[in-house]
Amino acid sequence: MFSSDIGVDLGTTNVLVYIRGKGVVVREPSVVAVNQRTKEVTAIGQEAYEMIGRTPDSIVAVRPLKDGVISNMTLAEQMLKMFIQKAVGYRLKKPLVRICVPSGVTEVERRAFEDVAYQAGARKVEIIEEPLAAAMGAGIDVNEPFGTMVVDIGGGTTDIAVISLRGTVLSSSIKLGGDHFDEVIIHHIRKAYNLMIGQRTAEDAKIAIGSVVPREEPLQYTVKGRSLLSGLPEAVTISSSELEPAMREVATKIVEAIHMIIEKTPPELLGDISERGMILTGGGSLLHGMDQLISSKTGLSVLVADDPMSCVVKGLFHEK
Repeated sequence: MFSSDIGVDLGTTNVLVYIRGKGVVVREPSVVAVNQRTKEVTAIGQEAYEMIGRTPDSIVAVRPLKDGVISNMTLAEQMLKMFIQKAVGYRLKKPLVRICVPSGVTEVERRAFEDVAYQAGARKVEIIEEPLAAAMGAGIDVNEPFGTMVVDIGGGTTDIAVISLRGTVLSSSIKLGGDHFDEVIIHHIRKAYNLMIGQRTAEDAKIAIGSVVPREEPLQYTVKGRSLLSGLPEAVTISSSELEPAMREVATKIVEAIHMIIEKTPPELLGDISERGMILTGGGSLLHGMDQLISSKTGLSVLVADDPMSCVVKGLFHEK
């Protein structure tokens, strides 16, 4: 009957909802299935995700966010409203909602997040930048006068920030993330095997055998799709070693963005970072070899946070 304080990580790939005192209560794909004829929403979240690539012409599975920002206000609002109701049920008092945004969003994009949260049923909306929330969720004391570098690799964006005294000293947000690794896998398989696969299949392959550095023992994975030559179903077995060069290209661009922040970091803070290391959060940090690649290219020690996919949403209500 009473209100709850809610934290929301409204991501390109997944939505996480956190309730203070309870933890993460919703973790579902940020996908909405829409009937194109009636314009009605037929499914949201995991149910809609299962429909990707399997829907009739009249139904399309849509991601309301692209590259970390809202691309479809109406669908984002309906999706968030359902997830909030799923988390807290129907309450007499509307909840306070803290929601995170990429560090490089414009004022218009920031306003879009606020508007969606209010329309979804928030009493009050507070906006927090993702790198700061990620740092707190990773257990870092951001109140200290020491420099901390956080790299949050999400589905649509990678946020890089240097944090000190609960403030962001330097930050950068690039439109590269987990979804872009899926895209290079799709492109590689199409070019190498004349086989068209869907995004879900590419994501499964990425999780199973994806890597941005050579593996000691190459892994294999079988993907199924449609042959571009015959138009018929076909399956091919791919190896981690053939995907690695293409995936490393995306990872290298992320490393270059990290380099740019390091070059601009004041010497005192850079000394702190050299001593304490860099923290990786977000689902992309789980990609095999990501921490090794960043460490080898920057000369800094790199630590992947515990439960990196939940760091941002957990940090939204981290006690000051």
